[in-house]
Amino acid sequence: MKYGLRMPSFALGPRTATLAEMGAYLRRAEDLGFDVAVSIDHLLLTPPAYACTWLEPLALLSALAGVTRTIKLGTMVLVLPLRNPVYFAKEWATFDLLSGGRSVLGIGVGWHEEEFVLMGVPHKERGRRMEECLEIVRALWAGDRVTYDGKFYSFKNLTIDPKPAQKPHPPIWVGGGTQPSEKVYGQTVTNIDPVLRRIARYADVWVPHSSATPEMVRGDWEKVQRFAREVGRDPRKIGRVYSNFVWVLKKGEKPESATSHFKTYSGMDLDYWKTYYLLGEAEQIAERIRDRIDALDRGVDHIVLNPLNWSVEQLERLAGEVLPAVRR
Repeated sequence: MKYGLRMPSFALGPRTATLAEMGAYLRRAEDLGFDVAVSIDHLLLTPPAYACTWLEPLALLSALAGVTRTIKLGTMVLVLPLRNPVYFAKEWATFDLLSGGRSVLGIGVGWHEEEFVLMGVPHKERGRRMEECLEIVRALWAGDRVTYDGKFYSFKNLTIDPKPAQKPHPPIWVGGGTQPSEKVYGQTVTNIDPVLRRIARYADVWVPHSSATPEMVRGDWEKVQRFAREVGRDPRKIGRVYSNFVWVLKKGEKPESATSHFKTYSGMDLDYWKTYYLLGEAEQIAERIRDRIDALDRGVDHIVLNPLNWSVEQLERLAGEVLPAVRR
């Protein structure tokens, strides 16, 4: 099992962290043994779920590649249907090449309808568009003179250069699944099966929703395995990630002390954080992480935790107290 960070790459105006601060933080993460650092992707503010937005991921990651040494850099997740797949294939291949093959591409269909309206992409088409985007990006990374004829995109004899440093392509993590808070995110999902089928067909690694309960994750994983077998994939070859926002309390510290940190990015209240996010002392957080690992048949490849600021204090508390307790 490997350990990663979802970076607190919040766009906070003049309070936004500097590149020097981010670089120092991630180099310390490398020293502590963290394997990967990823960023969220949102174009617009998305209340009530979030109280801020995030830095644009490709620009951010490209800058961070120059101030880090070994840690893998990526997204979790990037809203792929908002991108032109050919242009994106070149962008990400360039990033993978210049980072020395350190990229991890985490993708999702997105949910915020205003972002799709702004980009001229019909919200209801986003699932099928993402499938075509994935097929195109993989084909362009793997070969030359590619021809594609889909519902939304078509071209003939197209070659993209450069190719990614990683062969046949960077690892592709696909996010999605059941969550308890659809209304918070401006949607009500009655049938999650299309999302799970997409994961079963395309994902190298599956990223369940951070707020999903162990029961939700367990039910989704049973379906993903069945859908994978239906398309001829061995589900044991689909990696799994547990991820969540986290704040580690000191011994005897009250949960309310974390409110100012959560309010930096979250529009939700303290009861929501305590229920769905990781808020507590180290052993309490470790126990909740173990529950999620059990729900995924103990087949978790990465634990990816999202501290709420760039302070090394929380980083070192995770590495020194939480993760050793998970391993025990």
